[in-house]
Amino acid sequence: MTAKPLPRILLAFDYGTKRIGVAIGQTITKTARPLETIAVKEGTPNWAAVAKLVKKWMPEALVVGIPLNMDGSEQPISKHARTFAHALGERFQLPVYEMDERLTTKAAREQLFTEGGYKALQGGQVDQVAAQLILQNWFEENVQ
Repeated sequence: MTAKPLPRILLAFDYGTKRIGVAIGQTITKTARPLETIAVKEGTPNWAAVAKLVKKWMPEALVVGIPLNMDGSEQPISKHARTFAHALGERFQLPVYEMDERLTTKAAREQLFTEGGYKALQGGQVDQVAAQLILQNWFEENVQ
């Protein structure tokens, strides 16, 4: 039996009820970078903006961060993130991987603050960097 090859290009999403951070990365170098922040209006992601990114970057798979409590239990937003992940797979017919996103937003804030102070924390950058960290964590767990 031959192992299924890993996707090469992936988009990662840090789901939130107001914003969704997006990052792009590839498995060859196991690197990711922040890409964009997408607005969420009244609980509905801007699907046109997501489609534009999928069309532009042509990822082979998607990764969605699932917010969990520190003990690993689900939060109310966990269900919404899983619903978003399922909708991504249905809309774009791509594999979607779920990734534990515990502490990625905290780490993203710390990283941005270290790089540029309070000003760096504005404008949705935190969401994008959190998505980058989610994807880098996925690489660490899935790419040898």
